Formats: sequence, structure tokens, C-alpha cells
Amino acid sequence: MSHMHLELDPPPALPEGALRVIPLGGLGEIGRNMTVFEYGGKLLVVDCGVLFPEEHQPGVDLILPDFGPIRDRLQDIVGIVLTHGHEDHIGGVPYLLRERDNIPVIGSQLTLAFLEPKLKEHRLKDAPKYVVSEGDVQTFGPFELEFVAVNHSIPDALAVAVKTPAGVALHTGDFKMDQLPLDGRITDLRAFARLGEQGVDLFLTDSTNAEVPGFTTSERNITPAIDAVFASSTRRIIVASFASHIHRVQQVIDAAAKHNRKVAYVGRSMVRNMQIARELGYLHVPDGVVVDKIDAAPPHEMVLMSTGSQGEPMAALSRMANNSHQQVSLEPGDTVLLASSLIPGNENAIYRVIDGLTKLGANVVHKGNALVHVSGHASAGELLYCYNIVKPTNVLPVHGEIRHLHANAKLATATGVPNVLLAEDGFVIDLVDGHASITGAVQCGYVYVDGSSVGDLTDSELKDRRVLGEEGFISVVVVVDSTNGKIVSGPEIHARGIAEDDSAFDEILPKIVSALEESMAEGNHDSRQLQQVVRRVLGSYVGRKLRRRPMILPVVIEA
Repeated sequence: MSHMHLELDPPPALPEGALRVIPLGGLGEIGRNMTVFEYGGKLLVVDCGVLFPEEHQPGVDLILPDFGPIRDRLQDIVGIVLTHGHEDHIGGVPYLLRERDNIPVIGSQLTLAFLEPKLKEHRLKDAPKYVVSEGDVQTFGPFELEFVAVNHSIPDALAVAVKTPAGVALHTGDFKMDQLPLDGRITDLRAFARLGEQGVDLFLTDSTNAEVPGFTTSERNITPAIDAVFASSTRRIIVASFASHIHRVQQVIDAAAKHNRKVAYVGRSMVRNMQIARELGYLHVPDGVVVDKIDAAPPHEMVLMSTGSQGEPMAALSRMANNSHQQVSLEPGDTVLLASSLIPGNENAIYRVIDGLTKLGANVVHKGNALVHVSGHASAGELLYCYNIVKPTNVLPVHGEIRHLHANAKLATATGVPNVLLAEDGFVIDLVDGHASITGAVQCGYVYVDGSSVGDLTDSELKDRRVLGEEGFISVVVVVDSTNGKIVSGPEIHARGIAEDDSAFDEILPKIVSALEESMAEGNHDSRQLQQVVRRVLGSYVGRKLRRRPMILPVVIEA
């Protein structure tokens, strides 16, 4: 097993006839999945998703893959292949197309339908789109692509076999092996086996559930739990799920029809996605079940299908929990069903929402107290099964946090895979003569979307935001006479976000004055240097006396 290296040099030139693979997102995190394949001077991108910010990234809207390593080679990109329609796989596509708007986009019917509103929002209309299905074989530049049906928590998911003269790379995308899926579309293990017999040189596999033993529970197994919630609820039911989880919405609609309830969608993305799914035939709605208004029936006959299952601050469920939703006010006796898993990093936000809902008198049913959600990712047993079927020469675990990648690598090794690579975002993997190895790394960081700016926000500025939020802010204004080295006015100190009032700083004022006068007496009259004197004296005092490290903004004005 080849382990990760903390320090890697830039990769050498790609040897002629070799295949290069560069993950630019999704290795070491759950999100912003993006992998670049290079052969014969051309690039193929598989997925381009977003990562949602955590609490230590205040003010950030989205996090994108870093396009820097391919920015000067945008004209070499022959296509963007999308494995399925989840945000962590398609959300970054508009931002890449803003840099070159005519890159071909390849995906299944539903995946491209979910992408289309995003392209319209960004006013992108020049990218050619190619709808593919399982079994299709398409050629883009030097890459021959074969698409394989895989089962996931969204319909129409595809694995892709990338074939070049250097060898075959099989990318699973997100998948599991549900043998009784709601839509009857199972992971095509026969195609996996056929590709394995032909020879898979590099197998890129979903690692999200690699730590979970056994097999992922079937979607059908949660139908009784959802039905039990509907049977026992005497008032309104609010179900929160991903806006793309058509299977879950289908189960809710079926339960509502069985218990004579109406369903209304809450949340812009939920309304849009379910309309798309219904129009394309992926969602089957009995006549009269779905209604436009949330009060179309009495509370005991209503179901609200909502967004916000991950505790997103602006999503519908979070606003309900805060009692700030303009249309929906929870009442004691309402039932809230969180039909989703906890994405790593979102736990605190989700528990805050659960607490808020409970405080308002709602009965909250979630994965922790009922079988109301199953994962969309293959567990360890399924991964072992795939390794034994495909018999790959090289394996690169993808899509997961570090521990998931390591667990997946151990599974591959246990089945006898000759070469297993552990990599992170930015690592460069070259497939030469059937052997894959890590040959270097490219600069690859987080790219923050902050309002209308993309990539302008730096880590140091994020640190400033955290300091402002956690430690407070102190401003100091001093007016000095640079000719005689005397202080004309001040220092005036004003604090914000600090428990103590401004009088708490009275005892440090003479020391600031003394330090400034001493510095000026030594011939130092530069305002920037004097500001550093103020920051040092005040910072030392605040750290020692108040045990805080606030942001200090000194202003020295020369009279």
C-alpha cells in the first residue's frame, strides 16, 4: 500500500502513452468531488461538485474545487462527465463553465435536468450537453467512455469506465448495491465483472461507508418506519430530506396517499427538483395528493415535504425551528421526520435544529431513534464484493474523509489487490505500463464562494472573521505630533464584542502613552511602526488581564 506523503514535488512531464489522474476534490472530505484524467494532451473531468461550509468558515456560501492546476489548460478539456445529480458532484459545474463556457457536459437525463437550472442562474447556455444511459459508449477526444448503471440515493446514477491506450480506469461515482431498490434499477455487477475480465487497471471506489461492516440496508426496509410515523401522527407531519432524494419523496407520497393526506413542497429547490422528477417520470404522484398550498387541508391531513435536513441556516426546516418561517409555524403535536443521514461536520447544526423543533412542541423522529433513513453508499461488504468481481490491478479510494479512504484501502488490500494508493486532493497519480504510482502533487486548496466573489476570500481573512466572532474587536485612536514626539490626543479605546466596558482599559492607557513617547524619542515617527507599538502593549495587557486575544486595530494619526 502506497501511503500519503505530506510534501510532494510537482509531477514530472507525463510520459508518452501514460494516463494521469489528478483528484482536485473529494479525497479527505465529503464533498466538492472532482477528478481530472489526462491522456495525449487532453483532459477529461469527472464530476465537479461543491462542499458546504462548516462553523469554522463563517460567511462562506460554498467551497469549490481548485481549478488552478487546469486553468491554463481549459481548452484541452474534452468534457465534464457527471456521475449523478447531487450537489457535491454537480454544484461546481457552473463555476468551471464560467471560465470556459463551451465545455461539453455528459450525464444521465436526470443529472443534466438538475444541472440546467444552475446553468440558467449563471446565464450559461453555450455548453453542449450529451445525455447518456447505462450501456452507452461515447468517445470524447482520446477517451472512450462506457457508462454503467449504479444504485444510489438518487435515480440515474452512473459509473464510468475511462478507456485509453494506457489502460482502463473505472470510476464508481457514489454507489451501493441495493438488491431491492425502489425504482428496480440495480448496480450492474455483470458489467463490473465483464470490465474486470477485460482488465481494470485503476479502480476508483466510493469510500464513504468503508468503515461500516456488512451491507447497506435496502431503501424498502424503511417504508414500514415511515408508515408507522404516519399512522401514529394526529396532526401535521413535516418531512425533511435532501431536495434531490426522489426515492425518499416517493416513499412519503406513497405513505400520504395510503393515509389520506395531502403533500405540499416547502423550499425552492424541493419544488423545482420534484417538478423536474415528475415531468421526467422519475416521481409518480397519484392524482390529488400533491397540492400547491401548505394549508390546502386541515393539519391532520397535511404533509409538508421540506428542505433543511442538514441544519442549513437558511433552509426551510431551520427557519421553522427558529420560528422565523414566513409560512409555516410549528405547533405542539406536529411531527417532524428527518429522513436523512448526518453528513460529517453538520452534526451540531442538525442537533440545534432538533432542539429548536422539540422546544416548540414537535415530536422529532430521526435516524437516531427510528429507521427512517438508509445510506446511499456501499458498506464494507459491498466494497469487498466489488473488489472480488473487478479484480483490479490498482485501486485509488475516493470520496471520503481520511479515515474512510484508509478503511477502503485496507479492504482492497485484504482482497489481494496488488497496488493500493492513498492520496489526497492535488496528488498526481500516473498509470504507466499498467502500474499506478503517486508521482507528485499540484497546489490544490479550498476556493471560497463568498457572496458575489469567487476565490477572493483567503484563509487569513477567514481567521480574522473567526477572531472577530469569538474574541471581539478593540480600536485604539491616537493623535501624535511627529515634530516634538508628543501625544496630542488619546489614546481612545473602544471595544466591541467584549464583556468588559471601555473603562476596563483605563489602567493600560498610561503604558501606551509611555511606550509611544519612548519610541518617538528614539526617532521612530513612522505611523505603521507606532501602530505596532500600540498593538503590542495593548495585546499583551488584554491577553494577561482579560485572557482574550481580540482583533486590535490601532490608528495613529500624525498632526
